[in-house]
Amino acid sequence: MDDGQLMKGDKLVLRGLMFQGFHGVLPEERKLGQKFLVDMDAWLDLREAGKSDRLSDTISYAEIYGIAKKVVEGAPQNLLESVAHNIASATFATFPRISAVRVKLGKPHVAIEGPVDYLGVEVYRTKEDFLSTRVS
Repeated sequence: MDDGQLMKGDKLVLRGLMFQGFHGVLPEERKLGQKFLVDMDAWLDLREAGKSDRLSDTISYAEIYGIAKKVVEGAPQNLLESVAHNIASATFATFPRISAVRVKLGKPHVAIEGPVDYLGVEVYRTKEDFLSTRVS
């Protein structure tokens, strides 16, 4: 299945997650920390859950939220790219039923002259990406 087909399927949607973390390359970022914003999409087949109305046929939003929280509030990384990649990898490792993940990670407090909502990264990973990096 190509990425276009995956992105058209069912997905769980998490928006506006906020966590305190200590990521960045500047010493102040590592010492003082800052707020990080996370949006996530996790693609998986939700037909059975739609028919059965049972949590056991889907994945709990709270558990995915917990993964993002653990990574963002965990070990400091220099780059947002690493933080986003780690969220995606931990999601696949925990939930093999997920076929693709998109993680959008933003920093609202940045050293930029001028108004910004946030600056950040967005990564899209498939289960195949995750599995191939584990083998390499």
